[in-house]
Amino acid sequence: MADKFFHFGQHVINWVFGILFGLTTIFALTSANLIVGDNYVTGAGTTMVTAVLIIIIVACAIGLYAYPSFAARCRWLFVQHGRQTASVMLALVVLWQIVFVHYIHPPIGWDAGALHQALTDTTSSNMRGYFSQNFNNVPVVLAMHWFAQLLHSTSWLTFDYITLVLVDLSALFNLLTVAVILRRHVTIAMYVHAVWLAWFPTIIVPYTDAWVLPLVSLMLLGYVVLVRGPGRWQWRLLAVIPLMGATVAAYFIKPSAIVPVVAIAAVEFLFAFKRGRRVAWTQLGVTLAVIAVVGAGSYKALDTAISRQDYIQITPGREIPVVHFISMGVSGEGGYNAKDALAMAVLPTKQARSDYSIKKLKQRLAKMGPLGYARFLFLKHRNDTADGTFAWDKEGHFLNVNPKPTPGPGIKNHLQQFVYLYGTNLGDFRWVSQLIWVIGLLLIAFAWNDQRRFIQVLRVAIIGSFLYLLMFEGGRSRYLIQSLPPILLLITFTAETSVARWRRLFAWGAVATDDE
Repeated sequence: MADKFFHFGQHVINWVFGILFGLTTIFALTSANLIVGDNYVTGAGTTMVTAVLIIIIVACAIGLYAYPSFAARCRWLFVQHGRQTASVMLALVVLWQIVFVHYIHPPIGWDAGALHQALTDTTSSNMRGYFSQNFNNVPVVLAMHWFAQLLHSTSWLTFDYITLVLVDLSALFNLLTVAVILRRHVTIAMYVHAVWLAWFPTIIVPYTDAWVLPLVSLMLLGYVVLVRGPGRWQWRLLAVIPLMGATVAAYFIKPSAIVPVVAIAAVEFLFAFKRGRRVAWTQLGVTLAVIAVVGAGSYKALDTAISRQDYIQITPGREIPVVHFISMGVSGEGGYNAKDALAMAVLPTKQARSDYSIKKLKQRLAKMGPLGYARFLFLKHRNDTADGTFAWDKEGHFLNVNPKPTPGPGIKNHLQQFVYLYGTNLGDFRWVSQLIWVIGLLLIAFAWNDQRRFIQVLRVAIIGSFLYLLMFEGGRSRYLIQSLPPILLLITFTAETSVARWRRLFAWGAVATDDE
């Protein structure tokens, strides 16, 4: 009976993941970001940069397929000496990030701008009203205030460098996770993370999307050390500290970021029913007790520190209710709704705001009907997941400066052309970002039959993120940034299987093997 339950659970995970992730892959493949030339959908077409890149990609593909010597040299550089090559790539990417932030560090609008403003303005009615309504952003502004005091700076450049460090710290934790699970995959992980970091301009957006990344990665690292790390289990119990500490901190910074921990609990429960898997009940009981104590202690400490903060004066009873985000999530394209947001600011009591949101939610669902709601979810999932730029330049007042690049020659102008809304190369940025996103999704999709425990944890974490966005405010792929650690790790562990399938499908390497 237990074995049947285990296999049933595995099938449920595979089917749900297959449907949701399969749709994501199709949406990404058909995204308007991949249009070459004039783009009447996005309004930002590609230039010669993309044309040259396509020529290089096609030339490399032909070389690998038709020229054994070229394939052998690539294998020597990227496989036989892969660890050294990947290490150099990562080092160069970090240098590139520093150069990018040095030249590109504009003030950002929307919520990121409000957090930065709070570093120098804590008494204005706008700031007090914003944080009273969005109390969930108080923990991150307290963290930013701590950094500002430590570094004696509140500049955008300083906080962009902090964001860079936090994003790279997430990558480091991911690499350590891979090393614990399967050391020979570290080289693949370095390649995957080098590509991601090289094309991730969110390092200039000091906001919770990027700041929560090292905490999500640390959760996963703590988990794998706890269950797969070296040494006796008593010593591995120390991994509970970073696991639960990161979980609680992530909950206060961005509650949806704890989805991987929920996935861990669900998959561990399922694998407890696997035939032949011995469960040491004493160890399990002690581990759960330690997790409960550390988790409760961490929560109490952070909750007390936040509730006693006197940095920003909060008006009690002004916090936006959770149902508001559910109601907003079924309006328009499933994203931000200015009218609903205004109502949250105007209505005087929490009960009035809840009643308004519930009323709107019922009206919207009734208007759609069951089939209409199903169609809405289908389209919303596309909006949530298709865009490989993670909604770059798509928030209101994304850059709180003139969105046109600064006139004149120089590195700064060239970089702005790729990331500013009216830059001539924005279409090239979107095309490359989408290509990277599509390749990553395909590397996951082609390893559909891998059902190892940690692989399933990562899949359930991604499923949870998809379902969360379908239920709450979404409508754009920026909210997927917090799910990048599970996605990047899943790419790392499935890449080898997927590439082998691609080679068999296209008979890659057959020509090269004959003449070696």
